[in-house]
Amino acid sequence: MQTQRFPECNHSLVKSLFRYSDRDLLTLFQNHPEQGKYFVAIFCRYSPIVYTLIAHSARSPVQGDYLFALTWRHIFYEMRGLELRDRSNRESSSFQNWLINMTAICINQANLPPVESINYSLQAASPPLWCYLEQSLDLLPPIVRLILVMSKTFHWSSTRVAAYLQAEGEMLSPVVVQDYLDRGCRLLETNLPEDIRAIYLGELGEIDEEQSSQSALVSSDST
Repeated sequence: MQTQRFPECNHSLVKSLFRYSDRDLLTLFQNHPEQGKYFVAIFCRYSPIVYTLIAHSARSPVQGDYLFALTWRHIFYEMRGLELRDRSNRESSSFQNWLINMTAICINQANLPPVESINYSLQAASPPLWCYLEQSLDLLPPIVRLILVMSKTFHWSSTRVAAYLQAEGEMLSPVVVQDYLDRGCRLLETNLPEDIRAIYLGELGEIDEEQSSQSALVSSDST
């Protein structure tokens, strides 16, 4: 594994936060869950450390990238309830120390699939984007999420998805399945925080189908 450079770290929304302390970014992240830039700023600050730690334990670059993403996913959810101790105890209150400990836990507990079973691409979906796409995916209606996962993760056609759903008692035609799929892609974007869309999607205003595919794929692999 070679040190990765993430383009989101050069975005103006993220660079404007570099002057904030770890504690301030953590507080802003917890108090403003509707905004994603605070997590992205933390990711940009500490991704080199996490990546280096994982690089020394990964058996292959593919598994290393996947573990890197899984680690940041774990950090993302754990940070929501994290309480740093009093400032006077610098060692115990260090966010960096906590983050290193979380990385070590993920490395030690990792049960990674074989390389050929991993479909995650670090270049296609940076860990913060994956985290917010997965969060967006969780907000979709169950039937829409299921169709999106089957279509994007398993590359099933609308006809095959419809046949599967009909066998399960959901009488949907291929045309309706395609309509649900299109709706799911639109909702997936709409559910993203506005600043995440600005950072990762730029002026395009829509999620590339491959990125939607990666989100569904990684969500399926890791749950």
